[in-house]
Amino acid sequence: MALLGYLTLSDLTAAELTLELGNGSQRLSSAQLLTHPKAQNIEIRDDVSYKRSMHYRAVPLAALLNGLRPSDHLQLVASDGFAAELSAAPALSQTGSQAWLAIEDPAHPWPALGNGKPSAGPFYLVWQNPAASQIGPEQWPFQLASIRKLAPVTQRFPQLLPAADASPAVQDGFAQYQKNCMACHRLNGAGDSQFGPDLNIPHNPTEYFSGDFLTRYIRNPQSLRRWPQGQMPGFTTELLSDEQLGALLAYLRHMAQNKVQP
Repeated sequence: MALLGYLTLSDLTAAELTLELGNGSQRLSSAQLLTHPKAQNIEIRDDVSYKRSMHYRAVPLAALLNGLRPSDHLQLVASDGFAAELSAAPALSQTGSQAWLAIEDPAHPWPALGNGKPSAGPFYLVWQNPAASQIGPEQWPFQLASIRKLAPVTQRFPQLLPAADASPAVQDGFAQYQKNCMACHRLNGAGDSQFGPDLNIPHNPTEYFSGDFLTRYIRNPQSLRRWPQGQMPGFTTELLSDEQLGALLAYLRHMAQNKVQP
């Protein structure tokens, strides 16, 4: 019998991934993807979710994105409300980083992500050579439910935009926010994620973290607030340099003075 909280064999067999790429909606089952003409066995070193080398049956993500251009914008939504924003360019690339859709085989289920947690399946976006395209941990959504082509963030959510005369650091911080924060959080009520709290309404974290505590929290959340259910990952200097983190904080401080009630 399956343990409580884990997907059963029938759940995995019936799992479907929804593609909405501007030409209608398409649903692909686990069985279809496992037998896809381009499916193959791959190794992912330093897997972001499992923290070790993993082997998967996977399809190149580019093989599922027919008709998309590198300039297009993607949103990848997980079953828990996590919503990663990603330019189509690295997903379509044949060099540098390579994106793969890993498919959990019901006959060989993946391990759990932790005690009392399910696996990363039934669908998981993984990367080979992620550093080549500066792919961060927020671009590895697991328990993936849908992939959608959407307008860029700046068009969909003007409430996120810094003022036109904002400093270059603030503008760079906005880019860091999109890459590293938006998959889990909203700001000024703007965003599609249903996962974490809003970072500006009612209060911006720069308003209640004193000294360097916000920096320390972003680097290692459990060093300030230790609890078993904590889900925010730590952002090391390899993932977010000190300069990039400084820009992100500049953006948050800027937006604390530009609150928009949803």
